[in-house]
Amino acid sequence: MDRKTEALRDFEAYLLKLGNIPEDKVKFYIHWVLRFLKSCNYQLDNINTKHVSQYLDSLDTDEKIVDWQVRQAADAVLLYVEKYLRRPLQEITTSENNSKGESLDQKGSPSWRQTLEEAQNLIRLRHYSLSTEKTYLGWIGRFKSFLKDRDPHLLEANDMKNYLTHLALHGRVSASTQNQAFNALLFLYRNILQKEVDDLTAVARAKRKINLPTVLSRDEVKNLLSHLNGVYLLMAQLMYGCGLRLMECIRLRIKDIDFDNNLLMVRSGKGEEDRALMIPEKIKEELTKHIASVKEIHDQDLKMGYGEVPLPDALEKKYPNATKEWGWQWLFPAEKLSIDPRTGKVMRWHIHPSAIQRAVKEAVMKANLPKKASCHTLRHSFATYLLEAGHNIRTIQELLGHKHVNTTMIYTHVIRKKPSEIRSPLDG
Repeated sequence: MDRKTEALRDFEAYLLKLGNIPEDKVKFYIHWVLRFLKSCNYQLDNINTKHVSQYLDSLDTDEKIVDWQVRQAADAVLLYVEKYLRRPLQEITTSENNSKGESLDQKGSPSWRQTLEEAQNLIRLRHYSLSTEKTYLGWIGRFKSFLKDRDPHLLEANDMKNYLTHLALHGRVSASTQNQAFNALLFLYRNILQKEVDDLTAVARAKRKINLPTVLSRDEVKNLLSHLNGVYLLMAQLMYGCGLRLMECIRLRIKDIDFDNNLLMVRSGKGEEDRALMIPEKIKEELTKHIASVKEIHDQDLKMGYGEVPLPDALEKKYPNATKEWGWQWLFPAEKLSIDPRTGKVMRWHIHPSAIQRAVKEAVMKANLPKKASCHTLRHSFATYLLEAGHNIRTIQELLGHKHVNTTMIYTHVIRKKPSEIRSPLDG
């Protein structure tokens, strides 16, 4: 019996018995799994999450393979590894992390390795986002290199101050980047090293530029939206029609849409605050159709033994069955299942922010707009038009989710500085 036959023995019968895969599609599932096994050199015992991710990424970047084929391949491979071989990817990830930890112990400084592990564990304990985890650990790693791997327990407050000054004077970083590094290192000092950093007056601060927001005219917005379609058009309409931030839009869940009360709820926005917004009448019908299509995707995931989504904070422990509930599903789910890098579980995440950013960028180019517009420009335009319509600045502040009204006041400068509305003193 050759390796191909042995690797796929009884898998076809398993798919037919499962009953979720149409008979005419089974041959395609076999095809994708064969390609995956070939990429792994048919070494079943060595299959891991890295192999699965690399294989799916290679399909995703292949111009000859369309999106629905990538999704089909992902379903096929995950069914093969998790259900047929009975090798939960969560367990594979755990064993990989253990071996990785042993490798670090041999190559690197044990004290720094332990410090980074403690930082990662505490970040996850506090339920910080995955992007925050990557950012904080990235800055701590760069700080470690700056100090030339000096023992972390011998660090002093001046080491942190010197690094922040180095970033401003030699790294030429922006003020926001320097603040990002400051927050990461403050987390390290206070929570891991148990050291306080008080006086920061000696730190050279990167100069913060005050830029007026770019605002599109109504015709420019209409032109931009005309070059978008499908889910990207709906997302752009929500950002423009409700003033949503990009990540607020991407992280919307089904339960956040309340058609009965005409409300769209933003949960744990910037500053971890909730707020209620109106649903634009123009997109209600399209939004209803979109939700129906998402329900079909979720039902199909459930049939194949998946259907989980990550939950905020510690809700997954409190309500273990909620991960598969319809209300918690993403409003804008990703096209294919993926592996949670923290737990190793197979889940369906939301659309990646780069996807909508790329779509908007292409629409701006096709529309031949002279301005440098992005997803956030739609939010700026929302705020400016409300101000022009005479709405109270405090109302606009609440709709935007600004903590301080001074942040909202920037839009008054945009309106005041329109050259067409300023009369020259010479004319007076």
